[in-house]
Amino acid sequence: MLRAISATLMRGGTSKGLYFNVRDLPADQGARDRVLLAAMGSPDVRQIDGVGGAHPLTSKVAVVGPATRPEADVDYLFLQVVVDKAEVSDSQNCGNILAGVGPWAIENGLVPIAGPTTPVRIHMVNTGSIAVANVPTPNGAVEYEGDVRIDGVPGTAAGISIEFLDVAGSSCGALLPTGHPTDRIDGIELTCIDNGMPVVLLAAEDFGISGAEPPEALEANAALKARVEKIRLQAGPRMNLGDVARKTVPKMSLISPGRQGGDLNTRTFIPHRVHEAIGVLGAVSVATACMVPATVAARLVRPGSPGRRRLEIEHPTGFFTVEMDVIGRGDEVKVTRSALLRTARKLMRGEVFVPSAAWSAS
Repeated sequence: MLRAISATLMRGGTSKGLYFNVRDLPADQGARDRVLLAAMGSPDVRQIDGVGGAHPLTSKVAVVGPATRPEADVDYLFLQVVVDKAEVSDSQNCGNILAGVGPWAIENGLVPIAGPTTPVRIHMVNTGSIAVANVPTPNGAVEYEGDVRIDGVPGTAAGISIEFLDVAGSSCGALLPTGHPTDRIDGIELTCIDNGMPVVLLAAEDFGISGAEPPEALEANAALKARVEKIRLQAGPRMNLGDVARKTVPKMSLISPGRQGGDLNTRTFIPHRVHEAIGVLGAVSVATACMVPATVAARLVRPGSPGRRRLEIEHPTGFFTVEMDVIGRGDEVKVTRSALLRTARKLMRGEVFVPSAAWSAS
């Protein structure tokens, strides 16, 4: 028999996934993961027997529920359902799927409307940090339609301003988890950084490429992929992430000088596919590296003065704008706030069906 589970399919930023109330999923982690694999149709490169979109960016899950911290309104656990493997990972946040959490929480009665804009304080369970999503709620309801355009998404929608508060080191324990602005692995100079997302920055030119190649060309370069993954596996333990062979972090970002007027150009492995844009928190970490002297990024873009700085991060389908509040100088730089603008859209609400055995199997 099939079991029905209430769910909402939403686009958050440049990603898409299922949003669940925590009470509607099994409390046991193993059972929960089996249910999500069945719902998405993994493992299968087409995800033909589920609702997944056959790509990491469309095989994501948000589990939302009442806050377990007094300073938050809701809890948000992000889960990456691997497309071609029977794996569900909670090793990272997702700032794109985060964009849909505020609207979902309001519409599902977890947060009351507070006026034309409703701030939703979100406890990101994966890393224990807090984000504030400012959701447009004119006329007493969530507004999804508007004139804000973000690169990587067709059309326009209502803007959702998201602020990240003190997320430095949320996964790795420190903004620069190795203790150094640069390290060297396999002869490549790189920067390991974590301002909400663990990222390894590498200069594209050190791999004999320009950094302007389209994602499909980089994915077809088997030698490049193998070399990047070899470095990633060594960087993981240095970043206090342990063995990352079966983890989706750290992300590997090949960087080059801005080409379209931006501060920096990126091509990001996430970690085995190349992102068609760049993740929200990945962009925050990359932008932060631009502000820290002596990083690989600092070689390619001049760091800004302490204070508020707006950076334009280029990616394969456009730009990602990150605004940061920075205090200190030199090695004592601290980012106290990161802010950006995303959009979200509710696509479908109803029930997703999974085999009963997925829920109850031991």
